[in-house]
Amino acid sequence: MKYLVILAFVAILGSLAAALVFMMKGESDNEALRTKRMARSLALRVGFSIMLFLSILLAWSLGYIQPTGRP
Repeated sequence: MKYLVILAFVAILGSLAAALVFMMKGESDNEALRTKRMARSLALRVGFSIMLFLSILLAWSLGYIQPTGRP
């Protein structure tokens, strides 16, 4: 489970970095294609974030992880 969470965080950061690269590219590229790629990267980031949240919720409900109550 620990590796799945780490993998999800890496995927979230990677898709966010890809969106940043597509956003910061020069004006020589096709604007519509650049916008489409950036939107797809941001949509993937949202999807990975939802997947991470659901996998943590599932792991908690199955008893793989438990809250400790520590502040």
